[in-house]
Amino acid sequence: MTHRVFGITGWKNSGKTTLTEKLVAELTRRGWTVSTVKHAHHDFDIDKEGADSFRHRQAGAMEVAVVSGRRWALMHELRGEAEPSLDSILARLAPCDLVLVEGYKREPHRKIETRRLEAKDTAPLSASDPNIVAIAADHAVSGETIPAFALDDIAVIADFIESAAGLSLEDG
Repeated sequence: MTHRVFGITGWKNSGKTTLTEKLVAELTRRGWTVSTVKHAHHDFDIDKEGADSFRHRQAGAMEVAVVSGRRWALMHELRGEAEPSLDSILARLAPCDLVLVEGYKREPHRKIETRRLEAKDTAPLSASDPNIVAIAADHAVSGETIPAFALDDIAVIADFIESAAGLSLEDG
Protein backbone atom coordinates (compact mmCIF):
# COMPACT_ATOMS: atom_id res chain seq x y z
CA MET A 1 0.00 0.00 0.00
CA THR A 2 1.18 3.50 -0.76
CA HIS A 3 0.64 5.91 2.09
CA ARG A 4 -0.15 9.60 1.76
CA VAL A 5 2.89 11.21 3.34
CA PHE A 6 3.48 14.77 4.47
CA GLY A 7 6.58 15.88 6.32
CA ILE A 8 7.45 18.32 9.07
CA THR A 9 11.08 19.37 8.84
CA GLY A 10 13.31 21.99 10.37
CA TRP A 11 16.36 22.53 12.50
CA LYS A 12 16.69 21.33 16.11
CA ASN A 13 14.33 23.24 18.45
CA SER A 14 12.37 24.73 15.54
CA GLY A 15 9.01 23.36 16.76
CA LYS A 16 8.74 20.15 14.70
CA THR A 17 7.48 17.88 17.48
CA THR A 18 4.97 20.37 18.88
CA LEU A 19 3.58 21.06 15.41
CA THR A 20 3.40 17.32 14.64
CA GLU A 21 1.58 16.63 17.92
CA LYS A 22 -0.95 19.42 17.35
CA LEU A 23 -1.53 18.37 13.73
CA VAL A 24 -2.15 14.75 14.76
CA ALA A 25 -4.72 15.94 17.31
CA GLU A 26 -6.43 18.28 14.79
CA LEU A 27 -6.47 15.81 11.90
CA THR A 28 -7.76 12.92 14.05
CA ARG A 29 -10.41 15.27 15.48
CA ARG A 30 -11.49 15.81 11.86
CA GLY A 31 -11.91 12.04 11.47
CA TRP A 32 -8.68 11.04 9.69
CA THR A 33 -6.55 8.11 10.78
CA VAL A 34 -3.02 9.44 11.17
CA SER A 35 0.25 7.63 11.78
CA THR A 36 3.64 9.20 12.37
CA VAL A 37 7.26 8.37 11.66
CA LYS A 38 9.87 10.21 13.73
CA HIS A 39 13.51 10.21 12.71
CA ALA A 40 15.60 10.09 15.88
CA HIS A 41 19.25 10.29 16.79
CA HIS A 42 21.14 7.03 16.36
CA ASP A 43 21.44 6.33 20.08
CA PHE A 44 17.74 6.62 21.03
CA ASP A 45 16.08 3.79 22.97
CA ILE A 46 12.41 3.34 23.85
CA ASP A 47 13.26 0.51 26.22
CA LYS A 48 14.42 0.81 29.83
CA GLU A 49 17.42 -0.96 31.26
CA GLY A 50 16.27 -3.84 33.43
CA ALA A 51 12.95 -4.34 31.60
CA ASP A 52 12.36 -7.89 30.36
CA SER A 53 12.32 -6.73 26.74
CA PHE A 54 15.60 -4.84 27.27
CA ARG A 55 17.12 -8.03 28.67
CA HIS A 56 15.92 -9.97 25.62
CA ARG A 57 17.66 -7.47 23.31
CA GLN A 58 20.80 -7.46 25.43
CA ALA A 59 20.89 -11.23 25.13
CA GLY A 60 20.99 -10.88 21.35
CA ALA A 61 17.41 -11.02 20.06
CA MET A 62 17.09 -9.39 16.63
CA GLU A 63 13.45 -8.37 17.18
CA VAL A 64 11.46 -8.08 20.38
CA ALA A 65 7.71 -7.57 20.40
CA VAL A 66 6.08 -6.25 23.56
CA VAL A 67 2.35 -6.92 23.56
CA SER A 68 -0.48 -6.02 25.92
CA GLY A 69 -4.23 -5.58 25.73
CA ARG A 70 -3.75 -1.85 25.00
CA ARG A 71 -0.81 -1.63 22.57
CA TRP A 72 2.08 -3.47 21.05
CA ALA A 73 5.54 -2.43 19.95
CA LEU A 74 8.15 -4.11 17.82
CA MET A 75 11.79 -3.21 18.34
CA HIS A 76 14.28 -4.27 15.70
CA GLU A 77 17.99 -4.20 16.48
CA LEU A 78 20.07 -3.22 13.46
CA ARG A 79 23.19 -5.03 14.74
CA GLY A 80 25.36 -3.56 12.00
CA GLU A 81 22.69 -3.34 9.29
CA ALA A 82 22.19 0.02 7.58
CA GLU A 83 19.42 2.27 8.87
CA PRO A 84 16.22 1.34 6.99
CA SER A 85 14.92 3.71 4.34
CA LEU A 86 11.81 5.76 5.00
CA ASP A 87 10.04 3.74 2.28
CA SER A 88 10.80 0.46 4.06
CA ILE A 89 9.39 1.86 7.32
CA LEU A 90 6.28 3.18 5.55
CA ALA A 91 5.76 -0.29 4.06
CA ARG A 92 5.48 -1.72 7.60
CA LEU A 93 2.75 0.70 8.71
CA ALA A 94 -0.89 -0.28 8.81
CA PRO A 95 -3.23 1.45 6.34
CA CYS A 96 -4.17 4.98 7.36
CA ASP A 97 -5.33 8.23 5.77
CA LEU A 98 -2.07 10.14 6.32
CA VAL A 99 1.44 9.59 7.65
CA LEU A 100 3.11 12.65 9.14
CA VAL A 101 6.87 12.27 8.94
CA GLU A 102 8.94 14.28 11.42
CA GLY A 103 12.52 14.83 10.37
CA TYR A 104 13.94 13.10 7.30
CA LYS A 105 15.13 16.46 5.93
CA ARG A 106 16.62 14.97 2.77
CA GLU A 107 13.74 12.72 1.70
CA PRO A 108 11.78 13.74 -1.42
CA HIS A 109 8.25 13.95 0.05
CA ARG A 110 6.35 17.24 0.41
CA LYS A 111 6.96 18.96 3.71
CA ILE A 112 6.42 22.05 5.77
CA GLU A 113 9.46 23.75 7.30
CA THR A 114 9.22 24.87 10.92
CA ARG A 115 11.11 27.97 12.00
CA ARG A 116 11.57 29.46 15.43
CA LEU A 117 13.82 32.33 16.39
CA GLU A 118 15.28 30.16 19.21
CA ALA A 119 16.12 27.25 16.89
CA LYS A 120 19.60 25.71 16.87
CA ASP A 121 20.06 26.99 13.32
CA THR A 122 17.93 29.56 11.52
CA ALA A 123 19.21 29.14 7.96
CA PRO A 124 16.17 28.58 5.72
CA LEU A 125 15.91 25.04 4.32
CA SER A 126 13.33 25.96 1.68
CA ALA A 127 15.87 27.62 -0.62
CA SER A 128 17.63 24.32 -1.27
CA ASP A 129 14.70 21.88 -1.01
CA PRO A 130 11.98 22.06 -3.68
CA ASN A 131 9.92 19.55 -1.63
CA ILE A 132 9.32 22.17 1.06
CA VAL A 133 5.94 23.55 0.04
CA ALA A 134 5.18 25.79 3.05
CA ILE A 135 6.68 27.36 6.14
CA ALA A 136 5.33 27.55 9.69
CA ALA A 137 7.15 30.15 11.78
CA ASP A 138 6.90 31.96 15.10
CA HIS A 139 7.97 35.19 13.40
CA ALA A 140 7.26 37.15 10.22
CA VAL A 141 8.68 35.48 7.11
CA SER A 142 9.57 37.50 4.03
CA GLY A 143 11.20 36.83 0.69
CA GLU A 144 9.56 33.42 0.19
CA THR A 145 7.52 32.25 -2.79
CA ILE A 146 5.73 29.50 -0.82
CA PRO A 147 2.94 29.95 1.76
CA ALA A 148 4.02 30.94 5.27
CA PHE A 149 1.80 30.26 8.28
CA ALA A 150 1.96 31.15 11.94
CA LEU A 151 3.44 28.16 13.76
CA ASP A 152 0.43 28.03 16.11
CA ASP A 153 -2.25 28.38 13.40
CA ILE A 154 -2.97 24.64 13.49
CA ALA A 155 -6.38 24.65 11.77
CA VAL A 156 -5.06 26.57 8.74
CA ILE A 157 -1.95 24.37 8.52
CA ALA A 158 -4.15 21.25 8.77
CA ASP A 159 -6.34 22.62 5.94
CA PHE A 160 -3.21 23.14 3.83
CA ILE A 161 -1.94 19.60 4.52
CA GLU A 162 -5.37 18.06 3.76
CA SER A 163 -5.31 19.83 0.40
CA ALA A 164 -1.64 19.11 -0.36
CA ALA A 165 -2.04 15.42 0.57
CA GLY A 166 -5.21 15.07 -1.46
CA LEU A 167 -7.43 14.19 1.49
CA SER A 168 -11.12 14.77 0.84
CA LEU A 169 -14.30 13.88 2.70
CA GLU A 170 -15.00 11.10 0.18
CA ASP A 171 -11.88 9.32 1.51
CA GLY A 172 -12.88 9.39 5.17
